[in-house]
Amino acid sequence: MDVAALPPSAGSIDRSRRSLRSSVRVSVEIVVACAGAALVVCGLAANQHWLDRHFLPSWFLPREWYVRIETSVRVAIGAFGLWLALFARRPLGRAAAQSPARLFAAALAAMLALGASDLVLRRVRLRAAEWLAPNEEPRRRPDARLGWTFVPARTGHNTVGGRIVDYSFDASGYRVRSVDQPVDPARPTILCIGESVMFGEGLTWDESIPAQLGAMRGIQSANLAVHGYGNDQAYLRLERELPRFRQPVAVVSLFMTALFGRNLDDDRPHLGPGLVWAPAEPHDRLASLATLLVPFRSESTVERGIAVTREVLRATAALARARGATPLIVVPHFGSEEDAERTLRHRILDQIGVPYVWVEIDAGWRLPWDRHPNADAAHMIAARIAARLAPTEARSPQRPAAPETRTQTDGLRRPSAHRHFVSQP
Repeated sequence: MDVAALPPSAGSIDRSRRSLRSSVRVSVEIVVACAGAALVVCGLAANQHWLDRHFLPSWFLPREWYVRIETSVRVAIGAFGLWLALFARRPLGRAAAQSPARLFAAALAAMLALGASDLVLRRVRLRAAEWLAPNEEPRRRPDARLGWTFVPARTGHNTVGGRIVDYSFDASGYRVRSVDQPVDPARPTILCIGESVMFGEGLTWDESIPAQLGAMRGIQSANLAVHGYGNDQAYLRLERELPRFRQPVAVVSLFMTALFGRNLDDDRPHLGPGLVWAPAEPHDRLASLATLLVPFRSESTVERGIAVTREVLRATAALARARGATPLIVVPHFGSEEDAERTLRHRILDQIGVPYVWVEIDAGWRLPWDRHPNADAAHMIAARIAARLAPTEARSPQRPAAPETRTQTDGLRRPSAHRHFVSQP
């Protein structure tokens, strides 16, 4: 009788099962221990210097809050890693050994859930991170080159800080006191570009930085700022609108380290190295959501953003100088400046040949329940700008008329005979 043809005994089957369970238990314990050790290493390695390189200053959170959150997350990651390696390793190994099929089913269910979530999110129209609410005031409309602009020739209303604020726009989409008081491009004008801080979010027209600046200098101001813009979008809008003005006196742009992260976004039309325009980049839906929740930036992305921001600010100044206007960057900052913020500011603004004025604002000068500057802060910013522009306006030559054709990005003239001022705290 052939021994090989005999069915396996119950004892051998039991031994095989015990061997399989032991292998599964040991394998799971090793994986869990390695995962725990990796988490502990990550918690220790992600010190504040590393975090400052990969998580940029936040507009929504004060620096001290941001550091506390980062420290808490580091401690939680390290503690969870220790718990996995020291306490959860064996129970998880035993549970997996008793029911390998259940472990496999749980892993498969997790993967299917991720896939289903991505399919559902694909049916949702994603907007750029800086334009998530389509119906918020002031209303915006899509723009193929800039990403978005304000809806022109209308007045919108919004409740900010417990009061109703009117936002009026002329036919060009510039913010004005009222629709029937449009900006006159034939008059001498100070052009102000930027985002919601320069625009005057939560402020009346008269309280906004451009309006107060115009009143202080006795010169018409044009508010070209648009909510959610990065510095590259502000530059592109200036490139489009500047030829309309016959007597530009100055071009004032805004830079804040707390808003620098916007310059790295590519989910909207943007400028790359060499000021090459690029359309919005498509992203995986789950990855986009994860980036909103955890705004991690690689070192290469940050370095590229710094280089492109320098190019953008130089090109903005060149556009102004080509029309005989004075370029100026205003750099407002709430409260004292931390080392990481100061380092980022110096890396971007120093030695680019563009004058800037630093304005340190009391940390409490914000709108109620809002992060934007209140009227007092806007007044201080406008006053510092007006003081810096005063001596240059006094000796400015006659401005040339607007060119018949639009200035192209690749053909910018960069005059070398220009006196630069750099303001530092």
